[in-house]
Amino acid sequence: MTQQQRPTDKAFAPEYQGALGSLSVNSSLTDVLAKGIEELRAAEAAGQPGDVARCGLAVAEAHRRLGHVTDADRAWKASYRAARTAADTAAMAWALWSGGTLARQRGSLALAYRLLGLAAELGERGGDVVVRGYSLAGLAETGRIQGDYQAVGELHEQLLAEARKRGEARHTVWALEGIAQMHRNTGSYDRALALFEEAADTAGRADDRRGRAWALRGIADVLSVRDGDVDRALALLAEAESVCREMNLSSALAYNHRMRGNVLYRAGCYAQARDDYAQALAEFREMDEPRGTALARLGLAKSLARLGRNPAETAVELADLRRTLERIGLRHARDMVDKATDELGVGPLPGEDRRVEETAAR
Repeated sequence: MTQQQRPTDKAFAPEYQGALGSLSVNSSLTDVLAKGIEELRAAEAAGQPGDVARCGLAVAEAHRRLGHVTDADRAWKASYRAARTAADTAAMAWALWSGGTLARQRGSLALAYRLLGLAAELGERGGDVVVRGYSLAGLAETGRIQGDYQAVGELHEQLLAEARKRGEARHTVWALEGIAQMHRNTGSYDRALALFEEAADTAGRADDRRGRAWALRGIADVLSVRDGDVDRALALLAEAESVCREMNLSSALAYNHRMRGNVLYRAGCYAQARDDYAQALAEFREMDEPRGTALARLGLAKSLARLGRNPAETAVELADLRRTLERIGLRHARDMVDKATDELGVGPLPGEDRRVEETAAR
């Protein structure tokens, strides 16, 4: 298979292992969690640490995707300990991958880099090319979320080539969406749209409903920002939301609601955008997801400003958001705050003069 050829295999979920290996990538997360806990208890009763590690991985991932961050943290660590007891290097790598992905979700990017780097090393040492690939993908995604496109753009392309060569449709979709997002964020809308559409098509043929839902969100975003096509964008988001609800994809659903807010805000429907941003904000806060929380707060602040909020209050909110995003290390999102400040005419932000003076003093 050449790099240009697309995989034809059906998507699979390599994080569902052992007794859970028959689960589909499209299985409801509540079903995965229930089955995972059942099999985990059976493995514990049988005194099989290897099986405990594999079942614990599925439990950790279900908890993470459902937004149960405390339970997810406890589960991936227990999976790692069981894998270490079983001397199963690959299983240790999978547990670290889960932990690193959770760390990124919680905004702990330095920890995410450390755990995902260790996972990639153990995956290579244990001869598991899939967990190595997923871990490297996690590192690439962490860099992309930070806005460090130059550093991770080549890695995305490398992982896309490897996924295509192995016929891994799900990983191919992930890489296409990541590359598309970088093009979208740097203004290459035509290229971004083509890649998002390829991702949606690949996911559809591979029966990867989660991947297709994320791709539809990307298509909707580009059609909104490039063409102002509100109706088409909202229709795509409605289709994606249906999938998110059926599969209980809590995080994806919250990002979908935030994107609805973006589409409506661009269309000048500020009251409707406000409501969608407020809904997304509540969902992100319930999941303790700092990046999503900050992005929803930004959208809400912009909508409220357009609806007549006191400019001084908006400036205080944006200044706090900028500090939050700097602390997390999200460069692109921080730049979005600066753009909003200019757009709304509320600068300079409180504390901005001091920051400029401190920078100049260095």
